[in-house]
Amino acid sequence: MIVQLSPFDPAQYLETDEDIAVFLDEALKSGDAGYIAHAVGVIARAKGTTALSRQIDISPEELNQFFSDKGNPSLKTTFAVLEALGIKLAVARNPD
Repeated sequence: MIVQLSPFDPAQYLETDEDIAVFLDEALKSGDAGYIAHAVGVIARAKGTTALSRQIDISPEELNQFFSDKGNPSLKTTFAVLEALGIKLAVARNPD
């Protein structure tokens, strides 16, 4: 029996600010810069890249490219996207 799979897009499941916060928190816990950038891109898609790209004054294509698997967004771009999304990062001291 052949099973057909369709691509999974987590952006479809980020419906609330809480969903987004949990998703980004888990990405940050990974410590993997590439995965964190990917997660920010997923969040951007969930919120709508066209409107978001207008807010930070870049094209939707550039925004998608920055956060693609081959992208390498600068910290400046990442923070601009997070700010436009209304996300603030905070630092917590590791209890270890």
